[in-house]
Amino acid sequence: MEQYAIEMLHITKRFPGIIANDDITLQLKKGEIHALLGENGAGKSTLMSVLFGLYQPEEGVIKKDGVEVRINNPNDANALGIGMVHQHFKLVECFTVLDNIILGVEPNKMGFLQKKEAREKVLALSEKYGLRVDPDAKIEDITVGMQQRTEILKMLYRDNEILIFDEPTAVLTPQEIAELMQIMKNLSAEGKSILFISHKLNEIMEVADRCTVLRKGKYIGTVNTKDVTAEDLSAMMVGRNVNFHVDKTPAKPGEVVLSIENMTVASKVHKNNAVKNVSLKVRAGEIVCLAGIDGNGQSEFVYGLSGLEPLVSGKITVHGKDMTKASIRERSTVMGISHIPEDRHKHGLVLDYSLEDNLILQTYFSPEFTSKAGFLRRKNIREYANRLIEQYDVRSGQGAVTTARSMSGGNQQKAIIAREIDKAPELLIAVQPTRGLDVGAIEYIHKQLVAQRDAGKAVLLVSLELDEVMDVPDRILVMYEGEIVGELDPKKTTQEELGLYMAGAKRDEVKA
Repeated sequence: MEQYAIEMLHITKRFPGIIANDDITLQLKKGEIHALLGENGAGKSTLMSVLFGLYQPEEGVIKKDGVEVRINNPNDANALGIGMVHQHFKLVECFTVLDNIILGVEPNKMGFLQKKEAREKVLALSEKYGLRVDPDAKIEDITVGMQQRTEILKMLYRDNEILIFDEPTAVLTPQEIAELMQIMKNLSAEGKSILFISHKLNEIMEVADRCTVLRKGKYIGTVNTKDVTAEDLSAMMVGRNVNFHVDKTPAKPGEVVLSIENMTVASKVHKNNAVKNVSLKVRAGEIVCLAGIDGNGQSEFVYGLSGLEPLVSGKITVHGKDMTKASIRERSTVMGISHIPEDRHKHGLVLDYSLEDNLILQTYFSPEFTSKAGFLRRKNIREYANRLIEQYDVRSGQGAVTTARSMSGGNQQKAIIAREIDKAPELLIAVQPTRGLDVGAIEYIHKQLVAQRDAGKAVLLVSLELDEVMDVPDRILVMYEGEIVGELDPKKTTQEELGLYMAGAKRDEVKA
């Protein structure tokens, strides 16, 4: 009989208005990489949270090495050698990277903290697995990619043997993803057992030995990845065939909507400027993609453009109007700019607000939603929210009144996209818009971006996904160390050439 490292048998987990896991059985073999695949809201993260002790199931049992165990909290999970890298990071923002990694297992002698040996172990792990971090940097000052590495090191530091990766590549660059895939293979070869949640079928096909598919909280099946295609898996996941290629007609660029001249933005992390003298134009009826490896100034560029950070120097105009010093609300309402942010929790949502309140965050003051006496028109808000929820297939346990925090990451992302696109902006800034979304939702979002372009809007896409960079935009601008180093035509370039620009190995004289 097969010896399993972990068995989750007939697990059922309910929340108000929804059965997140409906009689699910998952068996993880020793030393295997087992993928968990499903649409946004299919119950993947909930199932892993049950295994990690964050939730208690109403029904079912968990076995480790054939013995039934009770996991009441994450400390129990850690004691059993189970570690988890969460999709939404569990990090203390004002602590350093090192402090976050050792939190809860701090080395001490006679009550005194011994950071020196902890630092040495962390640096050795980061070197061994190619997870470069600055141990002394504060979490609030580093990129989401760096935060992801911190989460992975936190798990490796504890010497866990069952490793849960919940969407680990959602915020990593193509190069970092390739490294992580190799890390997972190495960990598996060392005898560690890995549960790997991902929406990215190519990653699952590359590293997973087996794959279990969930759909709307129910178990669909478990397959050996060598026996199936990516198309087979996508059909199991969403119940239909998915088009992996973006269908679009050639762009018909019109007048310049966004013009940026010599933009410079300071860095929060070091003394050098993060964005250096950048000039570019985006026209009506085109999608321009800003590509680059994470940490090369894209985030700061968007902060400067959206008003989250002041410019050191430079000028921003929209339809010829100077908006360099405009407030965020002016950019949103007067200038017609919509912004799908990189970090949906920090800049996209108020997590403890309801879904309907999040959908009107930038329009609540309009006459449609607020009376002259200053009272919210709740009936109008509910009707508006229900329309967007249906139109964008935002899945939530209690509909419009669902707390944003309780929704899956992918459905939180859909809510932000619905809000921003429904404003019918003149300029749509979309930063990592498909991060954490399943193939069906990615297909839908890409169609929405192309629809905005075809409606004569200007779209600025910022993406780390090579497939997205090659498939969606009409022009690609590559950013390296805060500068635009190349302009490429996606129809004429290759991923290899794009990669050389992203790594700084090639550089053009780029005209704005």
